[in-house]
Amino acid sequence: MEAEREERARQAAARLKASLEAEQRRQAARAEAARLAAELEQAAQRAAAQLEAQQQETARQQAALVQAMQHEAERQEIARQAAAQQEAQRQEAARQEAARIEAARLDAERQEAARQVVLEEMKHQEAAQQEAARIETARLEAQRQELARQAEILAIQRQDAARRETARIEARWEAERQEAARQAAQLEAQRQQAAHQEAARLEAARLEAEHQEAARQAAARLEAQRQEAARQQAARAEALRQEALRQAMAQLEAQRQEAARQEAARVEAARLQAQRQEAARLEALRQEALRQAAAQLEAQRQQAARQQTARIEAARLEAERQEAMRVAAATLEAQRQAAAREEAARIEAARLEALRQEAARRAAAQQEAQRQDAARAEATRLDAERQEAARQDAARQEAACADAARQDAQREEAARQAAGAQDYEAQREARLREIGRQLDAEAAQRAQAQPAAPPRADTGKDYEVLREARLKEIGRELDARAAQRQAAVPAARANNPLPLSLSNPRRARLWGRTHANAELAQYAETWARKIQFNTDGGTVHEVAQRPHRPPLVTAAFRSDGSVESVVFEISSGVAAVDDAIRRIVDEHRPYQPFSPTLAREYDVVEVRRTWHFDTAIRLD
Repeated sequence: MEAEREERARQAAARLKASLEAEQRRQAARAEAARLAAELEQAAQRAAAQLEAQQQETARQQAALVQAMQHEAERQEIARQAAAQQEAQRQEAARQEAARIEAARLDAERQEAARQVVLEEMKHQEAAQQEAARIETARLEAQRQELARQAEILAIQRQDAARRETARIEARWEAERQEAARQAAQLEAQRQQAAHQEAARLEAARLEAEHQEAARQAAARLEAQRQEAARQQAARAEALRQEALRQAMAQLEAQRQEAARQEAARVEAARLQAQRQEAARLEALRQEALRQAAAQLEAQRQQAARQQTARIEAARLEAERQEAMRVAAATLEAQRQAAAREEAARIEAARLEALRQEAARRAAAQQEAQRQDAARAEATRLDAERQEAARQDAARQEAACADAARQDAQREEAARQAAGAQDYEAQREARLREIGRQLDAEAAQRAQAQPAAPPRADTGKDYEVLREARLKEIGRELDARAAQRQAAVPAARANNPLPLSLSNPRRARLWGRTHANAELAQYAETWARKIQFNTDGGTVHEVAQRPHRPPLVTAAFRSDGSVESVVFEISSGVAAVDDAIRRIVDEHRPYQPFSPTLAREYDVVEVRRTWHFDTAIRLD
């Protein structure tokens, strides 16, 4: 019995010690789990803080990139505005040049009209002088000898005056021709200078485009480097996070093992100490244990029940802790995955934004290239128009020279006719004198043949009447022949003998800008430029404000520059716009007459153009 009681007591003490050790181990495990959870929480917080810092750094870099792109866009906008301002200045200079050329042309036409007026006045004066000479000759008929001498003196003076006037007019025309040649040379120098400036501007635009392309490529390289750096940074951050987690788990495992080893050593030392103490206590309590065996057995039973309850509670708490740790780990993993998804979405959004900005930049670059191509085409067109205007000026000057030569020929013809008229007057006077001498000789013969006849008072009077009547008859005959000769001269001198027939005219139709007859195409272009450069800007602006479709209009011109008709092949759809076009065509009359070559082929020229109204009129 004693041995059994001791054995039961020993077993009870071993169970108690084992339960104490298990409770201590559970408490140590709970403390270790709490410490590991705290360390995991701190590691997660550090990783979240590092991720937040990386996100802030990426956002800052993105904002800096956006700001740089905004600065670049502003710089490009400023450059575009400067280019547009330069283009507007160049167009304004071109318009001023065209206006100056047109003013010079109008001035030349005005001077030509003044010269024609002077020539007409000279012709009238010459006709008046001839009429005065004829009247003077008739008046001096009664005083033949004196009047003949005065007529010769007057003829000599008139010829001298005509030569001096002709020399003066020729000198003035020569000075005007030299001045026109000088102005043409000056215009050519200005055109060449404008061409040089235009070439320099185009070269500057090309360099600017190359600079912008280099800046774009540099920005693209920087963006690619930034994205690569962000990707590498994200990879490094992920690797660091994985490494930190691995190190933390390894550290936790090492600490757990170390704690377990220390706990085992401590438990072993405590066990030995407890054995020694228990041996002493058991030796001291062996007698007491015997006495209290029944009570102790009851207490042990109650203690076992409490330990069982504690074990169940500890197991429940351990399960709850493990569940909480699992939930925390799942939450942390979900947060990490959400952060990764957000980071991927942000990177994808940044990539899409970069692609959108790149597409916008390419579209802007394409629009800028199209605008530059349009500007170059406009510059080429304006240069062609300037060259065409210069060629037309040269043609007009050539025509003026030809006209001057023709007028010189006409003056020579007029001088020749005047000399012929003077020769005719001299011959007429000589013939009249010869007739007078014949009449005087006949009268003398009759007087000698009738010496015995008594003188009659009316004989001399009848003779004078007959003589005067015969002289007047002869003068009328000579004047009629001279009138016939003068009437035949203008008909022989006409440039275009064919009359203009409005019922069946010789028509030329020009529907486009080219024609086999280059002079006909040039005439149409001259008319179009006159409409485009000389129309009032207020009228153009007023018409452009009205919604309408571009009308197709056919204008017909006669050989003298007058307008035969204005026909709308396609109406603008707005009556006010059609009326404005008719009014514009009517306001610019008269137009340039046909050249002699063109007039020999056609009587009417029809030109068809489409009218566009914007900042100015454009005829296509």
